[in-house]
Amino acid sequence: MKIQDIKVDIFEWKGTPWKTNYRNIFGQDVNLSVIRIITDEGIEGNSFLGSSKLGSEHHHKGIVDFAKELLIGRNPQDISKIWNDLWKMNRSLSLNAIASIDIALWDINGKISNQPIHRLLGTCKEKVPVYSSTAFHENINDYVKEAITFMEAGWTAHKIHPHGIPDIDIKICQEIRKSVDSKMKLMLDSMCAYQYEDALRVGKKIEDLNFYWYEDPLVEEDIYNYKKLYSKLDIPIVSTEFIPGKYYSVPEWITQKTTNIVRGDVVAMGGISPLKRLTDLADAFNMKCEIHSGSSNSLDNVANLHVIIASANCEFYEFFPCSGENRFGLSEEIEFDNGYVSAPNKPGLGFEIAWKDLNKTYVATIE
Repeated sequence: MKIQDIKVDIFEWKGTPWKTNYRNIFGQDVNLSVIRIITDEGIEGNSFLGSSKLGSEHHHKGIVDFAKELLIGRNPQDISKIWNDLWKMNRSLSLNAIASIDIALWDINGKISNQPIHRLLGTCKEKVPVYSSTAFHENINDYVKEAITFMEAGWTAHKIHPHGIPDIDIKICQEIRKSVDSKMKLMLDSMCAYQYEDALRVGKKIEDLNFYWYEDPLVEEDIYNYKKLYSKLDIPIVSTEFIPGKYYSVPEWITQKTTNIVRGDVVAMGGISPLKRLTDLADAFNMKCEIHSGSSNSLDNVANLHVIIASANCEFYEFFPCSGENRFGLSEEIEFDNGYVSAPNKPGLGFEIAWKDLNKTYVATIE
């Protein structure tokens, strides 16, 4: 089997604006692209490219200008070799584009074997608990109401994206803990908002509130202060999602004792291939790897789920934002049952693209 052609179908994605903080605004009017890797035996792999924050128009041209020549005529089952070659082109190809190609190749391989991707990776579990993950809310009471809603629905874990202002963030955490008592595991994702002194102060407060983890308190380049923070706190720190160097920098973060739990997703790492390597790397150090979901697109979330199901050290699936604002382009989305999500059971990615709906906003095809 050989890769015969690569096409990028572009569609309009119109959204309703929402945000996680002053700098992360989603729900823009952007483009979503469907990557189509076509083989000479008629099997086609698909993935999505683009998010409602940064549409595919920022990424898709590199696939045709740079990646296509590299891929035509290659065996689509040579996924590791292809990914390694793509990574060496990361000055010409965005990480998003590399990820989309890798995901589409895994989709092909699942279809060849008539198996869901997690079976090819090595299935570890049939379902995983979900945590509700907030967007930004102006009022503390809205954070509280949201947590109560999911608690009453039987969900057992909840993550907060606060204001990035230490005193307000502490108050949000206190009020939510008071409202859910011990019925939910709570996490705080400060989205790299603090300097060391405030990060330590907030960390001490949420330790007292028995929070389950403390995510991205410092900017992703600040390995010096992460080491200090790690040594001062008992609450598990979660980081590495957006560090420079991506997968290849994680060993330094682990060995330098900067984080308790490593973090990544298919876009942040550049595909299913490096994300599964990341979970295995963490497992070699007997560490958890928690996978981020929800800030790119629906098929990326599906790809993340396959890796979670195939990794013994991934505890949760993240539903972000828990309002469901960022889901688009599939006939059926990932569903939850009493706070759990089950392993996909159809070949490849296992979710159907809503071609009929997407074609209503068709823009162009580049090839």
